[in-house]
Amino acid sequence: MNKHQPSATIRITLTAVFMACNIALASYGIAVPGGHLYLCDVVICLAAILLNPFEAFVVGGIGSLIGDMIFYPLPMFVSLVTHGLQAVVISLMSHYTLKDHPKVASGIGVTIGAVIMVTGYTLGKIFVYSTFEYAMTKLPYEIAQATLGAVLGMILCWRCGIRKLYMRTAHVPDPA
Repeated sequence: MNKHQPSATIRITLTAVFMACNIALASYGIAVPGGHLYLCDVVICLAAILLNPFEAFVVGGIGSLIGDMIFYPLPMFVSLVTHGLQAVVISLMSHYTLKDHPKVASGIGVTIGAVIMVTGYTLGKIFVYSTFEYAMTKLPYEIAQATLGAVLGMILCWRCGIRKLYMRTAHVPDPA
């Protein structure tokens, strides 16, 4: 085992915990006029910053697919593709760009991830509901959800020390 990589058991366990959190948060939405804001983006952003791209896809894409399958199945494949791609891009940016500035890399990643999420869900709603107008009425909520997820994911990771805890738990030396 590479001393700079967490063990397979730790990686699988953390991926499963984040995936369970994503599924649980898919069941709860904050009611806002004309819709709901779901907090699953917070978990997706946080997990994607910490985990490798495959694990991030499992949390974001497959976790969202399962959550939608249980609670709201109509857009489940939109969620698989959108949140899966969002998580992979955040993970790639966080792990493979600006290695000397991991906070900046993560910030860029969650910003691009938010754009992917808003675009993916807007296009997905046009396809699923067959109406451009419906998708446009939901656009402000998609932007709010993506922004909330990106900001809270970054705060939890960097300000609340979850990244340091992850690095210590996973026995990975923290380069930051």
